[in-house]
Amino acid sequence: MTRYRSAGHTPPSASTALPGRDSSDSRVPDELALVLAQAAVGATEAVGGYAGGVYLRSGTPGLLRLAVLGGLPGPLFRPWWRMHANRPFPVAEAFSTGHPVHLADAEEAMRRFPQLMAGLPFPFGSLYAPVSAAEERFGVLVVLRAATPGRPVGHADRRRMQIAARRLGAGLAALHADGMDIAWNGEPVCVQLPGAVLPPVRVGHLEWDLDTGAVTADDGVCAILGVAPEASPGTIDALTGGLASEDVYGLWTLARQTAASGRPVAHTMRLLGPDGRPHRIELTGHGTRPPSGQGASGRLVGRLVDLGASPTVADATDRMPHGVLSLDRLGRITYLNDEAETLLGRPRGELTGKVLWDALPWFAHPAYEEHYRAAMISHEPVHFMARSDPESWLSVSLYPGHDGLTAMLNQTDQPAYLPASSAAPGTGPGSPADRASALYRPVALAIALTEAVTARQVSAVVTEELLPAFGGRQLAIYLLSDRRLYLAWETGFPQGFLDRFDGVGLDARLPGVETLTTGRPIFFESMQRLADAYPGIPMDANIGARAFLPLIASGRPVGSCILGFDQPRGFSPEERTVLTALAGLIAQALQRARRYDTEAALARGLQDGLLPHRLPAVRHVDTIGRYLPGTQGMDVGGDWYDVVETEQGLALVIGDVQGHGVAAAATMGQLRSAVHSFALSGQEPRAVMSGVNRLLIDLDPGQFASCCYVVLDPESGRAHAVRAGHPQPLLRRPDGLTEVLDLPGGVVLGVTPEASYPVEELLLGPGDMLALYTDGLVEQPGVDIDVGVERLRATIAAAAALSLAETADRVIREARQSADRPDDIALLLAARWRGEGAADDEGGAA
Repeated sequence: MTRYRSAGHTPPSASTALPGRDSSDSRVPDELALVLAQAAVGATEAVGGYAGGVYLRSGTPGLLRLAVLGGLPGPLFRPWWRMHANRPFPVAEAFSTGHPVHLADAEEAMRRFPQLMAGLPFPFGSLYAPVSAAEERFGVLVVLRAATPGRPVGHADRRRMQIAARRLGAGLAALHADGMDIAWNGEPVCVQLPGAVLPPVRVGHLEWDLDTGAVTADDGVCAILGVAPEASPGTIDALTGGLASEDVYGLWTLARQTAASGRPVAHTMRLLGPDGRPHRIELTGHGTRPPSGQGASGRLVGRLVDLGASPTVADATDRMPHGVLSLDRLGRITYLNDEAETLLGRPRGELTGKVLWDALPWFAHPAYEEHYRAAMISHEPVHFMARSDPESWLSVSLYPGHDGLTAMLNQTDQPAYLPASSAAPGTGPGSPADRASALYRPVALAIALTEAVTARQVSAVVTEELLPAFGGRQLAIYLLSDRRLYLAWETGFPQGFLDRFDGVGLDARLPGVETLTTGRPIFFESMQRLADAYPGIPMDANIGARAFLPLIASGRPVGSCILGFDQPRGFSPEERTVLTALAGLIAQALQRARRYDTEAALARGLQDGLLPHRLPAVRHVDTIGRYLPGTQGMDVGGDWYDVVETEQGLALVIGDVQGHGVAAAATMGQLRSAVHSFALSGQEPRAVMSGVNRLLIDLDPGQFASCCYVVLDPESGRAHAVRAGHPQPLLRRPDGLTEVLDLPGGVVLGVTPEASYPVEELLLGPGDMLALYTDGLVEQPGVDIDVGVERLRATIAAAAALSLAETADRVIREARQSADRPDDIALLLAARWRGEGAADDEGGAA
């Protein structure tokens, strides 16, 4: 017998790396993911489901991310990895309202959530339970199961989901109390679910002590998992080092379930060994239920069974004239017969254990993936035709079951209507595949377009979704303005080639113009066909096909879209229909983006008018300000800065109004004016902050703002500072030493009229610099704010030899390097000098 002991004892610590969470892969599961996986598996089993998962809040406010997915392959459900809390989907409703959602069948789901069924148009039932503890809401627990038409979800299953969600909420609250950030910002972790049993081939035994972390495994376990007993390093993660990460999560979840039951139980699940062979793990024992719902203690006895592939079954399938391919519910190939090897042109040794669409890339065509989704969700057989290489077509039948599905493959002829010059596998049309793609592509693109705000974001989504779907390599989008078409986006074309078409009028005889003026798409199977139809039109070196699509929304012309392909190809009737429909979706998104751009321009203009364009020049002190809008949402927010000459000294002000857009900018303007007026009236810093607080409550109950207000005597350097929920200022000494000040403060403005704001006294010596900033400069989704503050402190310290303007520019330049800034940024620097001051940058505002 070989004894293994888990380093640090099981369960693993929360600091362990987790695949998909921006860290290096590890065989030992992350504690947060393990708690989520245990809840998803337990809830799925409790209500008789075949798949389950957990959506968790992310570092982006209002955005949920799929953290764990059990029983389904994650890559095939990528469009549903992200879910905004304000979207018309059951996950969003459960999270926003705090109430569960129960959908018995497709009819009920279509009535209540039509967008859900547009993306997953299959017969299935689903249950959604919000996960919370006290006032904290963490996410949503989800289970998919077979539809029960005409029969609503029963009280017992509703209760089981509620209990599972409550236990998960308690577990997450305990982790949060231990200092763990309960948020998810990466890809989902996939988990294998417990499965049915099969006759054994090889058997090994083990004992697992969850109190000490010791595992005793016999030679049979080592042999099945490919571990040499005498060479083992003696850890549980080494024993399972050859398993896929999803199976490791499943194994730990199984152990947690068994031990946490508090009574004698037996649980099983299927694993895929290092050689791709299927195995079954059986765990039995008596555990001790932990008080918090997380972790476990007790002793488990296990049996590892090598299921193999029964020689009798293998012989029987090898005699069949059809290809037989078996997949588990995560899309991994577990078996194929001789005929399948022949049809696929690959030996089973190369395919077994691999994910289907990774091992056979042509199977990753979106239409084929849609058929796989249909089989796995509906549990009904699916039949379609697929193209495996330029000369070969296969008829494919998928037969799903609880543990996976079986695919039957047969060689067939090319569809009669398909042009002989059609594109390569995965890019060209196929009759049943096209019809599925006609549904899938508009839905996938529509989901992505709902999150695109600007015209540039819409164009990027089209590049990411539309081009790969049809095998395109080039894209150009022209927008209509004053009866001329202007190039708004291009990718894949030779540099400068499209410049000659920029700004052409609607009377030009060009396919990109005529598709818009006529409202009809124009397709050319090759560039030669395009040259024949439009003699003299400039051509690039490409010989491939072109599609010109009109962008028309609500009957109004928006622009035109050009798709380019590297090789000649035909366009089937179904494919032309799909592309035309997609052009309509793109046009609507671009029209919405134009309205956004107009409102954003108004908000930016309003904010530009409210921010100071010139800061006062005073003896002994230089000031400089900078503002940088965010890159998400309305792009402008409620951040502001100001410098006011008062009887008490020079008032340095910085603030941040909650929210973005015109309303936030307007509120910011009112608060800036109020601070300015209170300061000029000679009030003390405490009175200024209290007065602004009461004013905000009267102006807009429910609106909040943070602020930092410092009054500095330029002659003596003595300052009095007050803070209302705002980040701590930074102070840099002449030698470059920079510290984060520890100023006491009150609550944010707008909470309660009785709020008090203590005042702290500071002293700025000659050469000292004070830095005030808003949280957009130091906050990043999923990163502790202290990390951002330290990064800013180091940047300011390193700029000690620079002028005040150069220091501000360096700080803003580093902030610009982040393309994903959900919040705007305001920065105010004030430096005290001996004498008159440096007065750089013409007053200091920018």
